[in-house]
Amino acid sequence: MRLNLTRNTAGAFGLGGAAVPFLAVVALGLVIFMASSGATTRHPALAVAVGLVLGGALGNLTDRLFRGRGLLRGAVIDFVDFRFWPVFNLADAAITCGCILLLLVGWRTKDDT
Repeated sequence: MRLNLTRNTAGAFGLGGAAVPFLAVVALGLVIFMASSGATTRHPALAVAVGLVLGGALGNLTDRLFRGRGLLRGAVIDFVDFRFWPVFNLADAAITCGCILLLLVGWRTKDDT
């Protein structure tokens, strides 16, 4: 692993460059909705998973808002480089881990009912 500073103006793994402003608006709407709804859960793993996804989304949205030449057209700073995987950042890792945890919690909860 090495640190490699890159600026990603596209979406995840460098895909969907033209759709990034639209996807950023959708992500911003979801973050605002989830944060303002104040939903509670008795499952700590679910709360952690949602927190990871929201935190990662906010991190990447912050880059998009403040590192660009237009609304939500900024570049996300990626820096973790395993040399066999696309370069990513901690927000990407949080989103990925949160989504995997959401799948595991959903799968486990479904079997428990």
